[in-house]
Amino acid sequence: MNTSALLPTTVTAYTRVIVWLNLIVNIGIVGTGGLVRLTGSGLGCPTWPMCTPESLVPTQEMGIHGLIEFGNRTLTGVLVVVALLAFLAVLRTPKSLGLVRPAFAIGVLIIVQAIIGGITVLVELDPRIVGVHFLFSAAIVALAGLLLQRVRLAEPLPRADATKAAPGLWASAIVVAALTWFTEIFGVLTTGAGPHAGDSAAARNGLDPAIMQHVHAWPGYALVAALLILLFVAARNGAKQTLRSTIWLGVIVLIQIGFGVYQARTGLPIWSVVIHMLLAVVAVAQLSIMLVTARREIAAQEPSDYRGEESLAEGSLAEESHEAQRS
Repeated sequence: MNTSALLPTTVTAYTRVIVWLNLIVNIGIVGTGGLVRLTGSGLGCPTWPMCTPESLVPTQEMGIHGLIEFGNRTLTGVLVVVALLAFLAVLRTPKSLGLVRPAFAIGVLIIVQAIIGGITVLVELDPRIVGVHFLFSAAIVALAGLLLQRVRLAEPLPRADATKAAPGLWASAIVVAALTWFTEIFGVLTTGAGPHAGDSAAARNGLDPAIMQHVHAWPGYALVAALLILLFVAARNGAKQTLRSTIWLGVIVLIQIGFGVYQARTGLPIWSVVIHMLLAVVAVAQLSIMLVTARREIAAQEPSDYRGEESLAEGSLAEESHEAQRS
């Protein structure tokens, strides 16, 4: 029996559910990973892939920190299973929908991410490796957001040059994307300078935390300005779906800034840091959704005469094909 024949060839309700779950679990593990660091459990299992040189699982002597660290490790298996199910759900869908590659990339990056997580333990939570670990999580969430929106739309991908129909709108969206990622990177550097090292023995990156809080804020404020410009450009171009996606991204960014200010003034309480981390990757997911939406709406704004020429060319090819068949 050919098992591949059992896989769906179109986007189904199951496909939509599994790609939503794919996004949710990849956001969720950022929160649990944050709890590992914020509770000082980063070296609860002092080695990798074993929890101790003699045991795969934490021993009673390792206490709560061992359980927290090992619990986060086991969640990687959940991510792999969900990613595999998402990949199988889109494997036989039309190539024009562009679903297979991001689904495959998510699965590969989860495995790479697990290895990076192991390296962070082996180097005793070096803040540079921990930062790379978080950014890989953000990249996976970004891909999961992209996959989700493509599944929701279930439309063929626009042509590579589709954004030429509204260059100002697309340029504004790209600026927002660049500033979002700059903010994420400076956030990682700020975290590496702060007090939550994940373990009392873990080093910090040597940067001044007070200064880094301000440096981290600068691209965040620039991002707010870029979002306002994008809102104006999207409204002027009549890109209603892009406008809506940008509003949601703006709301997330403003809440994120609010939590950042609160943390700076209250000494970084653990609960607020976890929410700040989760909002950081939620913003990245919404950014992907906005970019996919913007590209589709721009493609729909192609000049009618260009679309007419394209349709005419397709019609001529079809007519020539019919003529060849008759002869």
